[in-house]
This record gives sequence, structure tokens and C-alpha cells, in this order.
Amino acid sequence: MEQIQASRAGAQTALAARFLTTRAHTEHLAAALSAEDQCVQSMPDASPAKWHRAHTTWFFEEFVLRPHLPGYRAFDPAFSYLFNSYYEAVGPRHPRPSRGLLTRPSAEEVGRYRRAVDARMEQFLREPLRPELAALIELGVQHEQQHQELLLTDILHAFAQNPLAPAALPDWREPVGAPGPTRFLTVEGGISTIGHAGPGFAFDNETPRHEVRLAPFAIADRLVRNEEWLAFIEDEGYRTPTLWMSDGWAAAQVNGWTAPLYWRETKAGWTEMTLGGLRPLDPQAPVRHVSWYEADAFARWEGARLPTEFEWEAASHLLAEADTHVWQWTESAYRPYPGFRPVAGAVGEYNGKFMINQMVLRGGSLATPPGHARRTYRNFFHPDKRWQFSGLRLARDL
Repeated sequence: MEQIQASRAGAQTALAARFLTTRAHTEHLAAALSAEDQCVQSMPDASPAKWHRAHTTWFFEEFVLRPHLPGYRAFDPAFSYLFNSYYEAVGPRHPRPSRGLLTRPSAEEVGRYRRAVDARMEQFLREPLRPELAALIELGVQHEQQHQELLLTDILHAFAQNPLAPAALPDWREPVGAPGPTRFLTVEGGISTIGHAGPGFAFDNETPRHEVRLAPFAIADRLVRNEEWLAFIEDEGYRTPTLWMSDGWAAAQVNGWTAPLYWRETKAGWTEMTLGGLRPLDPQAPVRHVSWYEADAFARWEGARLPTEFEWEAASHLLAEADTHVWQWTESAYRPYPGFRPVAGAVGEYNGKFMINQMVLRGGSLATPPGHARRTYRNFFHPDKRWQFSGLRLARDL
């Protein structure tokens, strides 16, 4: 019994440290943003940086402090309406496309909100926690890490609309692309076990662990590079309808797609908008900010295809870039694993209700917080979305 108690105490101390580190990192990411920067919403899919900071705070207040800390009083009762995202069980909320209209509360007031909730959470984390409550707080930490990535991708989209091309992260450093040929690795196929089995945290959509049968396939040992995408453009890949799914071709025509989202062609050559501002395009860097439709069309142009999410996971231990640079589109629709059941209560809305009309991405990206991704992680977006750090690697049938 003493060993169990000591183990739980150690785990709770580690949880408290992760909570504080994660909360501080969010503030670090927003540190270079002005109050005006933090209020901008450049499209309905994005949210203001101020909203991300407040929403992740609301999560801890709504799901941890209010129901579990006796005598807790909300920082501001109106925030439950303003900063709920999609939790129907919690109540009504401000419309997502209008988050940029919330000039009040100010970014400064959101900072006070964060500090107040953090102080109560620190107090709360000093008391022994039931395992299910510790799991809920861990979910909140992981949820905030997801929003750290969204904060970056959303402000990048906003800054890309600004002719000044400002840097969201002044100390941002682009990784240097590695030249060399792409090799295809042979995977024999057979029965593969997919999904999270522990130890450690996983979202509910990574479970239950189950077996799948894979036919033999080959998968690229590295991600598709910018220079390869330039060849696709020069070969009129964006003007060849036979390469595209019908919906993708329609999206490309309506939106005028001729290159990845943040590429700009100048007299001096191609440039790319990054978190550090406008930079010359690195031909050897992995291509990013492409939709599933574009990735699928490129794969067809190359005489290849996208891997399924199960192929990706089965081969991920072979892939040097499995967890870096860009999220990788797969051929798989986002659907529940066999036997999946959402957890009870409002947090059961976290993943399950989105398992339709979206495609799975695997891996991680330059914007993913360190230690957040894992081999079983399932990211997901609609096939036309481009503002995330999304790229691809190729696969082939054998």
C-alpha cells in the first residue's frame, strides 16, 4: 500500500510539473504578439490567439475546478459562454466564426484569468487526486498542447495576410532540408496491431487496440520535398483534372490553387511564409501547407499513393522523419476503431462526434509541442484544409 501511495504521489508531482510547464509555454508562444495581434481572426477555421489562451483556461475551470474544488467561484461567469468551443453538454457558446469580434475581454484580462485559474489549480494539485481526476487534468494538459499548435498555425495564417509578413516567433529557425534521393522501404504486410496500449497518455480515438491485415506495400523513407512539388507545378499538375478527385478539382478551381498555401513566386524565385516571416523557399525542405486533395493528386502524378493510416503506423519505426516536420496525410478516412466508445459526459464530445467527412494525418509537425505526438496519434482535418503544417510521404502497392 505504501508503494502504491508513493507511486501515485510521484505521478501527481510529475503531473503538476507538466501542468505548469505547459501553461507557461502557451504564454511564451504568445509573448511576441501585441493585443491587436491576439484579437485577429483571419478565417472561420482559425481562432484568435487570445481565444486559445482563454479557452484552454476555461477547460480547467469548467471541468476541474468548478465541479471538484469546493467553494470555487468562476472568475467571470460570462466566460463559460465566450470560451466554450463545441461542448454541447456544457451549454450555448459564442459562434466560432465570430471569435475575432471579441475585443473584450482584453488580452490583459485573459492573462489575469489564466493566472487566477493557475493559482487555484496549483492549490488543487497539492491535494491527493483520485486516478480519474488526474486523468482529466492530463487530458487538459494535452488539450492545451493541441491549442499551442493551433495558436501558431492560426496566427501564421493571419500574418500571411499582412503585406509586412511579420514574424509570429522572432527566434524561429527553419530546419535545414537534407538533399538526397527518396528510397522506398518494403514492408511485408501480414497482421499488424494498431492503436495505443500504454503506458502513458493517449486520446480516446487511438483506442481500442486491434489487429488489421495489411497487404505487402512500400513506403517512402522521407517526406515529399519542395523541389518535387515544384516539378509537379511545372508539369501543370494544378491544371490537369485527371490527377484530381472531383471535389478536389472543384476546390482547386474555386480557390485558385496553383501552389502550396504560403508559397509566393517573385522575380527572385519562390518564397514561403513561415513563423519567422517570409523566407526563400528551401528546395530540400519537406513541402507543407497542402490539402489532402493536393497530396492525393501529387501522389497520383508520381504513380504512387498515400499510405493508409494503418500502413503508416506499422512502418513508422522505419521512418526517420515519422514524428517531425509536417503532419502527413494518409489515405484513411477518420472513423472509429472497432469497439470504440466515447467516454461519458461532456469530455466524451472531444473526438467521437467528429469521426465523419475528415481524413487522418499521422506524425507531428514543426509546430507540435515536444513530446506531444506518438506513433498512434490520429490527427484529422477536412480534405480541403491547408493552413496546418500538413505534407505527405508516398506509398506503393507491391
